[in-house]
Amino acid sequence: MEFKHVSVLFEESIEALKIKDDGIYVDGTLGGGGHSHGILSKNSLCKLIGIDRDKEAIAAASARLSAFSDRVTIVRNNFSQIKNILSELGINKIDGAVLDLGVSSYQLDNASRGFSYMNDANLDMRMNTDSEKTAYDVVNSYSCEELTRIFYEYGEENWSKRIAEFIVDKRKDKNIETTFELVDIIKAAIPKKARMEGGHPAKRVFQAIRIEVNNELGILEDAIKDFIQSLNKGGRLAVITFHSLEDRIVKKTFQELAKGCTCPKEFPVCMCGGKPEIKIISRKPILPSQKEIEENSRSKSAKLRIAEKL
Repeated sequence: MEFKHVSVLFEESIEALKIKDDGIYVDGTLGGGGHSHGILSKNSLCKLIGIDRDKEAIAAASARLSAFSDRVTIVRNNFSQIKNILSELGINKIDGAVLDLGVSSYQLDNASRGFSYMNDANLDMRMNTDSEKTAYDVVNSYSCEELTRIFYEYGEENWSKRIAEFIVDKRKDKNIETTFELVDIIKAAIPKKARMEGGHPAKRVFQAIRIEVNNELGILEDAIKDFIQSLNKGGRLAVITFHSLEDRIVKKTFQELAKGCTCPKEFPVCMCGGKPEIKIISRKPILPSQKEIEENSRSKSAKLRIAEKL
């Protein structure tokens, strides 16, 4: 299957970086290389580091960016390791970075990866196919309490406990092996009236399991702080999120870094000496245009937030 992924909020995120001639930029979620191609095409002198943990993404992006090979370094790793990656490359600071969070269109559409509730496949959902933990492990080994927690916290699923109970009861007979088996259990657990409301009844549970398998939220706050610390003065970080949990972490982390002072509000003057590290460029998130949503329905929930290093 050809690796295809339409970069969401493409023009907005490229413009946000304010790319300059001698700049070094990082695409922390390389995917098919869409944002990277945009950065390299915008300026004929800048250099780029592309990072992804998916070896299929690495292969696709390497081919797409081959014309820029003298200006591109591609690394298979997790963007949360940005400081180590830059250190190993002998790079002290960068001038900008983009993070396009979540799952790619290719990963969703490739049935064998097990990300989609619309295709039948083995339960997998690993962004890094060399990782040990899979969706199968989560579904078949987590306790009812653990499943309830991740469905509620990561999926914001109102029927978390009932779905978890149905899963635990079903696996007493045999392990749950495929995406469609899991979808059928979820549908059985959610009352018919509730199933008729909103989107696909399995959407939130699949999101929750994917986040758990890939530790997507666990790495985000520290990764953002590491990216900010890796920026030169005036450098920018652009982060695209696709659900409220991610966006909440990005917003909160940006606000914390922009505030600086951590003293209690009742203190008349600052005693901690904390200084703001960033200026928030987008007080409100930048949303896709109606035209983009019509052309790519998966962009509907996307939000772009931008911060500039002080």
